[in-house]
Order: sequence, then structure tokens, then C-alpha cells
Amino acid sequence: MAAPPMPTTIEFGRFRLLPHRRELLTDGRPMDLGGRAFDVLMALIEASGAVVSKDILMNRVWPDRVVEENSLQAQISALRRAFGADRGLIRTIAGRGYQFTGETRTVSINPDVQPVAAAAVPISPSARTPTNLPEPVSELIGREVELNEILDLSRSHRLVTLTGAGGIGKTRLGFEVARQLLPRFADGVWAVELAPLSDPELVPVTVATALGIELASGTASPQSVANVLHSKQLLLLLDNCEHVIDVAARMAEALLRANPTARVIATSREPLRAEGERVYPVPPLAVPIEGTPNGEDPLRYGAVLLFVERTRAAAPSFSPDARIAVVLTGICRRLDGIPLAIELAAARGVALGIEGLAAGLDDRFRLLAGGHRTAMPRHQTLRATLDWSYDLLTDPERAVLRRLAIFPVAFTLQAATAVAADDEIAASDVVDCVANLVTKSLVTVDVGSAMVRYRLLETTRAYSLEKLVEAGDFDATARRHAGRYLDLFKGAEAEAETRPTDEWLAEYAPSIDNVRAALDWAFSPGGDASIGVELTIAAVPLWEQLSLLSESRERVERALASLGEPDGAGARPRMQLSAALGWSLMYGVGRAREAGPAWAATLELAERLGDKDYTQRALWGLCIDQFNNGEFRAALGFATRFADLVANSTDTMDLVTGDRILATTLHYIGDQKSARFHIDRVLAHLAGLAQQPHIVRMRFDMRVSTHYFQARILWLQGFADRALRVVEHNIEEGRAIGHALSFCSVLGQGACPIAFLAGDFDAAERYGAMLLDHTERHPMRLWQLWARCFNGIVMAKRGNITAGLEVLLGTLEQAGDAKFLPRFLLPLGELAACHGKAGEVAKGFAIVDEALARCKTRDEGWYLAELLRIKGELIIKENGSQAAAKAEEQFLSALDLAQRQGALAWELRAATSLARLLHDRGRFADATALLRPVYDQFTEGLATADLKAANALLDDLS
Repeated sequence: MAAPPMPTTIEFGRFRLLPHRRELLTDGRPMDLGGRAFDVLMALIEASGAVVSKDILMNRVWPDRVVEENSLQAQISALRRAFGADRGLIRTIAGRGYQFTGETRTVSINPDVQPVAAAAVPISPSARTPTNLPEPVSELIGREVELNEILDLSRSHRLVTLTGAGGIGKTRLGFEVARQLLPRFADGVWAVELAPLSDPELVPVTVATALGIELASGTASPQSVANVLHSKQLLLLLDNCEHVIDVAARMAEALLRANPTARVIATSREPLRAEGERVYPVPPLAVPIEGTPNGEDPLRYGAVLLFVERTRAAAPSFSPDARIAVVLTGICRRLDGIPLAIELAAARGVALGIEGLAAGLDDRFRLLAGGHRTAMPRHQTLRATLDWSYDLLTDPERAVLRRLAIFPVAFTLQAATAVAADDEIAASDVVDCVANLVTKSLVTVDVGSAMVRYRLLETTRAYSLEKLVEAGDFDATARRHAGRYLDLFKGAEAEAETRPTDEWLAEYAPSIDNVRAALDWAFSPGGDASIGVELTIAAVPLWEQLSLLSESRERVERALASLGEPDGAGARPRMQLSAALGWSLMYGVGRAREAGPAWAATLELAERLGDKDYTQRALWGLCIDQFNNGEFRAALGFATRFADLVANSTDTMDLVTGDRILATTLHYIGDQKSARFHIDRVLAHLAGLAQQPHIVRMRFDMRVSTHYFQARILWLQGFADRALRVVEHNIEEGRAIGHALSFCSVLGQGACPIAFLAGDFDAAERYGAMLLDHTERHPMRLWQLWARCFNGIVMAKRGNITAGLEVLLGTLEQAGDAKFLPRFLLPLGELAACHGKAGEVAKGFAIVDEALARCKTRDEGWYLAELLRIKGELIIKENGSQAAAKAEEQFLSALDLAQRQGALAWELRAATSLARLLHDRGRFADATALLRPVYDQFTEGLATADLKAANALLDDLS
């Protein structure tokens, strides 16, 4: 019989693990380790360095039992306490689990040979590294990356300073690094707490006392302490240096010069600026950014994990559901991931509830008080830790910090100087103060973008705003802030005409929150409404470029309300604001039919002031307003007035705009030949212009918008291949300019309907999804509703009539009066056809008759021939005695109208429907004679669905 295998021992560092005896030895002595902790350790070691998830560990240690996660955390903490200075052997991988980091060696042992009991050998105190580091009472959470980075720095640099804002966790991180480094220093690792010192000259004696040094002279200086330590292998941790910074720096330099083996780690809100120093800015704990997908585990982020763990320390059963997780994630984000603030918040969250805590964060300095009684006073409340930093500043630094709080988000150095400088503080002094505040961890800097930007953490900003109000300086600072952004945006509209959109947005978009803050002040009781009116006008292009049309409307209405009764001085801003209101109503909030009065007011004021530019804008707006209200002849009148106004202009863009508006109007009326004439003139003019966006005045890129109307006209005239090529190019140029409203029209006016009418349903489905996605990212409700309608008609065309009808009917109901806009005519016609295919002919008739009446009343002729054809197809489905004759009448009317309009595409459809009817009645020769001449007019587009259907019918007839 084979002998049983010999037991093994697993060795790592100064530890030996005996699995067969379930025992852990350190320096030969057994350690007091519970059974659960032993099982956790075995599972981690057996993973050979791989990360072991929390679920796997809990199933291993507590099989067939349901336990809380904090039970596992308690065993991990017990293991780390047992490892002491080697607690880094177990590493937390946030959101994933735990990892054993030690190198192990497995050795077989003979059980018959009893080893000398190592515990019986006396261990001298000198066998352990001397230190005054306290044992940690809780786990360091969310700092694995920082811990490893600092350990790496400490191996290559003798002086490492951890800097950061108050409460960021410098001390905790510094102590953990020191514990990890303990085995490397035979003469110890010594922490020296400098926060209690009021006299910087006490730094050397405090160091001496911490290390047990007795100086013969009875006095201590940096050099005398360093001389005593010149031969010691030690690490000195100087904690909280900022208020004694000069002497702390001299102490570090003296030690490192006197002792080539010594190392120093310092924590401070600003660098020591000592020789050989390597600065490590301690970042906040990670927080999920705005817009993080809902399915992502928030516990992957250190700030959220810390909040949850500290809450569980007081309420072990705390287990946030998805809704509460979103709330506490928002809390961590508002607290900027600052560990102290999060710990204080978690303590309050137990009493107030997570949602109550979130609601109270605006008063965070009252709310986040009452930290650990054993903590230093400056860490017992959020206000106290900021008071500590604020009191260390010079008077100019305090004033600049207060004034920088007026910025709600990031700001440039130029903006800082414009806002913070006054008669008492020069612009050059502001620059110096900002640099110092960055150094002292009160202002953060982002150097990742093309332009360096600065910001205050939200908690620092809230504190500094309080100080700004207390100093009586808020309104003066807010006035300078508003004036700064008024100056910035005064030239923005003109620049948008000449600069690429992405460049323009990169310049101006980061200022949107500063504009909002400035306007909020300007229209407040202590503000200045005249500045608010000017800034509103100047910022309109930004709202429109960002597709924030609802916000634009609200801001513009507020500015208009502040003007009071019209007078000579207020006429120009009223005109400018009225134009902005017209655009925002027309495209932003589903109230397009209300834009007319705003445009009429703009035109009246522009003509009174003799302002040609705004007269053009108003005529353009009134033309589109008449489209939206179904008055196409009136729209043609405004288009003609516009063209006459610019007929003698030397500005090519004026001529382009005049022909473009005429082409659009004539296209909708149904005169495709005249529309083609004017669109070709537009293209000829544009060919001689630089390839740049022309958006601001008419709110669409002229080149891009010309091409999608060109595609529509080409398709209707029978040039299908050319139309499809224009569509493909139009999508690419629409993407390239990055203008959200223009790209909606590229897809909705051009790509979607033309792909659908060509029978390329794969492309139509793709373009429809693209438009829906685009309108979900940019708040344009009417285009989003149209996109849903379009997806419904594609669905029905592909054979899923029931689902398509459901989508169409539901979305048109949501659209309300918007379904009378020209763009909704195609979905309405297809809805009538879908009802016919579903056997609901009466419903189809009701819809098509309503649409026909609408078109005839409004002179909306572009789709009229197709509606007549659709009605003929519905009549055939009635199968009445007169059905064929009535259907033939509709088809002939459609055919005649399409021929008069120059709409060969509709002519082919009407001819095909009529030829099929004649074929079914046995009139083959008549059918061929009707269809063949129309079909033969096509020189391209043979692959489109309509031409394929006509060709198949001709083959059948032959």
C-alpha cells in the first residue's frame, strides 16, 4: 500500500503556513488566527496571484450559507492585522475582489521529525523593526493605485511629499506607505505629527522626541537632530507640514544630507520645495462621471465603496438598491471624492437616510459635522479643515480665493485675472495668487486640454462663496464675472460664420455654465438686467450650436420681460431677442406654430431701424413659419421679398440664401422645375466659396442644407442615382460640420425619405436609427417624433404591418398639431397605405382624404400626386362595382399632376399603378402604351424599387 503523501508547509517572507495543522507561524511562533480567516488565506494563496472575487471567497468560507459582505471584510481585516507591516500581502482590487501578492515556496515535511519549537526560542525585542506607527483601525479603501505609485516613488527618491487638499487622505495614505516600508529600515520608521505645533521652531525638538533622541546641548536644530541620526537606517514621516513648512523643509534636507541611507515622506497641503523632493499630488477617490451607464457597478469606484463601507460600520445591514446607489453616487460626486467629506457624510447618512443627506448637501458645512471624537479638531468638521487652510493664506490669496468661487466650473487664467483683479489687487498679483493656491491644493489645474483651465472643488467653492458674501464682495465680483463673459461672447456670432464648428465650440462651449451663472446674477434683485440682456443676446449662438433651444427660449423670454415697454433705446435688443425667440420656438420645444408673432416683431423692428441683416433673418423666419402653418403661397411671398431685398447685394451668401429659400418654397409647392433652377444657382455660387460652415444667421449650414434639398428635387425629377449619391455625401459633410440641427435635417429631410422611396429599406432603417440616436443626444423633440414615425413606416413596409401601425399611430398622437408640419406628410400618406394593407380601408380613406384636403387648401403640392395614387390603391381594395373606374380616375389625376410638376418619380408610380389596374382588366396594350414612355424617360436608378416594379410589369405585359 502506498504511503500517504507528506504534508507540506507554504513559506512566504517571514511566514510559514501549515495547512495540515491549520496554523500560521511568524518568526517561528504560532499566530492567533481564526478558522474563517485561515480559510480565506488558503483560498487566496491557492489562486497563485489571481484576483479572487468576493462571491467565490464567501462560498468557500461559508458554504451553503447566506452572509453579508462585511463578514468577509472582517476576516480580511483580521488577516491584515496578523500580517502587521506586511499587510500589503493582501490587496483589494476595487469592484473585483482580493489578491494575494506574496511569493510562496512549498516544502514537504516529514511528520516523524519534530522541528524545534521556534516559539521556545526567545525573541529579542531588536528582532522587530522599531516604530511608533499605530496599527490601522480600519481598511484603507480605494487607494490601491496610489499606494503602489507612492511605493515606487519611495524606492527611487529619498524625499517624497504627498500634497493635496484638506481631507484628501494624505495622512492615511502616508501612514500606510510607511507601514509597507517598515521591513526595509533596520532602525525604524518614525511618524512625527506636526499639526499641533504653533511655533515652527519646535519642529526639530518634536522630531527628536518622537525618535527618543537626547541632545547634549539641550537645544534642538535641524542639523543637530540630523547629526545624531547620521548612521541610522530609518524612514521619517513628517505629517502635516503646511503651517511649519520652512522648518520642516530644512529638517528634511538636513537629515538627507547627513544620512545617505535615510528616507523622508512628508504630507502637506503644499510642497516643501526642498532639495531632491518628488511631489505626489494625492487625487480624490474615484467617482463615476456624469452619464455613467446604469448597469455599471458603482462599487468599482473608491469614493462610493468608502461611503458604503463606512455606512455599514454603523448599520451592518445597509445594502443600497439601484435607486439609492444612484443617489449616493451623486453625493460622492458633489463631495468631489474627498475621503473626509465622504466619511462625515456616511455618518450623517445613517441618521438622515441617503436621500435626506443628498437633499441637505447645499448646507454641507452644518450637515457634515461631528466626525470621530478622536480625530484632530480640524478633521472633525468639514468647515474646520477648510478653516485650517484658509487661515494659512495671505490676505491677497484669501481675496483671490473668495473671488474665484464665483466661477461655477473651470476657468482660464485670463478669466481669473479679469474677475479677481481690482483697484487693490493687480492682474499680475492675481496670477501669482492663483499659482500659490494651486500649490497649496486649494485650486486644481487641468493641463490635459489645449488651454490650461483651473477650478475649485465644489466643497472649497461653497466655503469660499460663504467667505465672499461675508466680505461684502459678492455683487462686485459677480459684476466683473458677468462682464468678462459678455466681452468674451460679443464677437462669438461673427466668428461662427468663419471658423470651423468644432474649433468654435472648443473655444466657447466650456463657458456655458459661467454664462448661466452670470445671467442668474444679472436678473437677480442685486444684479444688473442691462448686462443680462446683452449677455443673453451674445450667448444665443452658443445655445443654438449646442442644441439647447429650450434653454435659449427661457433665457430669451426672461430678457425680453426685463425690457419693459419698447422705446428707442430698447428697440435693437428687443429685435435681437425676438429673432432668437422665433428660432427657439420654431425648432426647440414643439411650439413651431407660435413663432410667427416673434418673427413679425423682429421684422417690424428691423425695418424701423433700417437693419438689413435682421430684416433678412425675419423674412427667412417668416417664410419657414408659413411652411409650418401650411401657408405655402404666403411663404413664397416672403421668399420672394427676401430674394428681391438681396438681388443687388455684393455678398455672395445673400444671393445664395435668396435662391435657397426660393428653391425650398417652390419644391414644397410642387414646382420642381423652378426649384431645380434655383438650387442649381445656389450650387454654382457655393462652388466659388471656401469650404467653411455658414450657420449663424439662418441657423443652418447653407451648403449642407442645399444638398439635402438638391437630393429631394433630383429624386422627384427621376435622377435617383444622383440623388442617392448626394445623400451619401450629405451625411458625411453633415457629420463633419458637427451642427446638430443641420444634421437632423440631413437625415430627416434627405437621407431617410429618399432611401425609403428608393426601396432601400436597410439604408432607411439605418438612417432612421441614426436620426433617433442623434435626437436623443440633442434635445429636438419634433425630429425625434418624426424619427419614430419613420421607423414605424419602415417596419410596416418590411411586412410587420401591425407593429408599424402601432408605432405610427402612437407617435402621431404624441406629435399633436406638429403632424401638420410638411415633414409629417410622408408618414401620413404611408399610414393611410398601411391601413389599406391591414384591411382597414375606411381608416385609410379618412387619413388620405384629410391629407388631400390639407394639401389642396395649403398649396402643399410636392406630395399631392402620391396621395392621389394612394387613394386609388385604397379604392381598388373596396372591390365595389365602380372601384376600377374610380381608381383609374385617381391614377389619371395623379399622373397629370406629376407631369405638370416635373415630378417624374411620382409619374412613374402613378403610371405603374394605373398600368397594373389595366393589366388586371385585360387591357394589356393600353397598359403598355401608358407605362413604357414613362419608364423610358429614366436614364438612371434602374435598381430602385419603383423602376424594378415597372420593369417587371412591362415584362409581364410583353
